[in-house]
Amino acid sequence: MTRLLVALLLLAPAPALAWGQNGHRVTGAIADAHLSPRARAAVKEILGTESVAESSTWPDFMRSAPDPFWQRQSVPWHYVTIPIGKGYAGPPPEGDAATALKRFSDMAKDPKESLANRQLALRFVIHIVGDLSQPLHVGREGDRGGNDVKVTFFGEQTNLHTVWDTLLIENQNLSYTEWTHWLLAAATPQQMRDWSSPDPQQWIADSITVRETLYPADPELRYAYVFQQNDTLRRQLSKGGFRLASYLNALFDAAPSK
Repeated sequence: MTRLLVALLLLAPAPALAWGQNGHRVTGAIADAHLSPRARAAVKEILGTESVAESSTWPDFMRSAPDPFWQRQSVPWHYVTIPIGKGYAGPPPEGDAATALKRFSDMAKDPKESLANRQLALRFVIHIVGDLSQPLHVGREGDRGGNDVKVTFFGEQTNLHTVWDTLLIENQNLSYTEWTHWLLAAATPQQMRDWSSPDPQQWIADSITVRETLYPADPELRYAYVFQQNDTLRRQLSKGGFRLASYLNALFDAAPSK
């Protein structure tokens, strides 16, 4: 383990998962369709036969591992917390998704790192870009990204974060490949340009704006909420995919040669 990884091993607060498996796979598959030749070659060199969609869920899957690295230290790297009316003012002592993205980006493109470290780093990069397009991963202060906002979804008790991570996506009963195909077909050239910023601070600012439209007046969520939020859900999944492609293209097109 490099000094960088050792430095990242810090205690963290309670977890908040990101897009569910299919949400992350959708953003990964959309990105995969828009990688530059150099970025595609770099991803293949690091991940081998593992696709971007496949790798996108790995950091969440590994949080079931008993190692303290996964149980505690890596938890803050999935989100940022920003109070209402504020912008991003920097990370807490344990770090956050923004700082982890920068650190893992540097590691992923560094040819002097071991292949194992570059694989870990690239999987985190792919995952974190998806996280930052789930608006509740740019959470308000005090409700753990909506985890403490109790709601029911078609009569089942849950919380707002889970609704956005998983339930809205799974409610449509589509595979991640169906989601990907439909979202790619629906995206206009102008939307693709608008949604392709490689700047994480722009993603964070956008998610702050979007998250304030997600909190329901009525905690009993049914068809009306699904209908109301459908366009937002589709946009955020699409944004995550195009942002990830743009970010990986910028990362590896500018990466040092061996």
